[in-house]
Amino acid sequence: MISLFRLILNACKVFLAFACCTLLFYYGLLWLNEQYQDFHRYDEPEGRAVKVFQSYDEEEEEIYWIERLQLFYEIGE
Repeated sequence: MISLFRLILNACKVFLAFACCTLLFYYGLLWLNEQYQDFHRYDEPEGRAVKVFQSYDEEEEEIYWIERLQLFYEIGE
């Protein structure tokens, strides 16, 4: 009878530890979500940022694609 009581007590301890760890993990994820919720990844950069994309006019676009095709054939880009 005592071993059955100890078995149930140990099972309750394991369940309680699992439930506490699960709640800690859940609230940790909620906290991280709250921290990064107002973080805007796509804002324009500040300071000395370099623009990596340049739009072309329609006439320049034709020249641009011809140059890109030639570059592709030359070096296998």
